[in-house]
Amino acid sequence: MLLLWHQRKMYLKSNLSWNVLIPAESLDAGGLMLQKAIITRLMADFAAKKATKDLGYFLALSTVGKIGEGKVRKQSGDVIFPVDFSCITFKVLPGEILEGVVHKILKPGVFLRCGPVETIFLSHQKMDDYQFVPGENPYFMNGKSSKIEKGVVLRFLVIGEKFIEIEKDFRVVGSLEGDYLGPVS
Repeated sequence: MLLLWHQRKMYLKSNLSWNVLIPAESLDAGGLMLQKAIITRLMADFAAKKATKDLGYFLALSTVGKIGEGKVRKQSGDVIFPVDFSCITFKVLPGEILEGVVHKILKPGVFLRCGPVETIFLSHQKMDDYQFVPGENPYFMNGKSSKIEKGVVLRFLVIGEKFIEIEKDFRVVGSLEGDYLGPVS
């Protein structure tokens, strides 16, 4: 199973083409100033996009390729430029083995964070041999005295993911069932 971890790619390099809108008041006759305005706007649009179902989370804009000829919008005077660029995205896929940090412990299971993914749930039913221990700082413990508490790094298997369109965010379900999964020392 560990071999899968090295064969799968959670980071993707994508080539995209987006239309970038430059407001009329930002237009300048100087080519370099216009190019700077286009790239600045592309970066702002990129940061605001957050994630898509197909590509995952947008992490970094790597290169800006061709900036096409602008088309003026008649009503506003704004100009739309087609821009080709490449970027790095983070996409969680079922079957991957990842590491995440525990940030919430409840009786039904634990919540982890992994990179830009804030909501990864591991059900107590998918945590072999671990029992919930209630208290002020609850935790899970197994028969081998392995402890899962807040702040612990866990290696887990992704068993499912769902994209929530309205939030531009993913929900992931994981498992500790398998070899070499659980707390990382």
